Amino acid sequence: MSHAPTVHQHIPEQGTDRPLALLFDLDGTLADSVALIVGAYRHAYAAHLRGTPNDEQWISGMGTPLMGQIRKVVGDDALVDPFLATYREFQQLNHDRLLREFEGVRDTLELLHGSGHPTAVVTSKANEGAHRAIRLLQLEPYLDELVGLDSCERHKPDPEPVLLALDLLGYAPADALFLGDSPHDIHAGNAAGVTTVAALWGPFQRATLEAASPRYSISHIRELPALVAALQGAC
Repeated sequence: MSHAPTVHQHIPEQGTDRPLALLFDLDGTLADSVALIVGAYRHAYAAHLRGTPNDEQWISGMGTPLMGQIRKVVGDDALVDPFLATYREFQQLNHDRLLREFEGVRDTLELLHGSGHPTAVVTSKANEGAHRAIRLLQLEPYLDELVGLDSCERHKPDPEPVLLALDLLGYAPADALFLGDSPHDIHAGNAAGVTTVAALWGPFQRATLEAASPRYSISHIRELPALVAALQGAC
């Protein structure tokens, strides 16, 4: 899997008969990382703030850049960097212990990639951390590209990372699908013009995802190949 550059490289072809391009969010979609993310948040909160951490508020920001989440929580610019450092220290120490693959992810990606579908991860996670997660979950052979926090200037729910992933794969939005577990994923995919699919196994409530207007919703990643086949047949 290559590292994504920071600029768009070319205009993809329209209306081909190639296999659909498949884009995936990482945290909450391919990686069961809620325990790691919430654990790091609670640890940093206890170290730098008073009161009780609001897990739901933190989870609601999953899928957006970490610095923005921290600024909303701490309310003091002087605490942002220390909070971030403590958060990342917890994640570094506990990453491999707490991160898990959602059941069926590796098998499903292997099947779809083996069927010729180009794939990319589109995440707001820092590129280094995203690569580490993908290596740990042994997903590298089935993912062609990665667009992370360091790959572009604007981030989900902005469509830029989705469009960049399409550029890297050489695909038009009409020939691509984006699977994500957060409303930020769905908003970004809809704005980019791809087919959006809500992953209902992540930390967000179904009603929250439906309010973002995904084109489709699936309850398990093993349902994805049948959906892809149906969409491919309709092209």
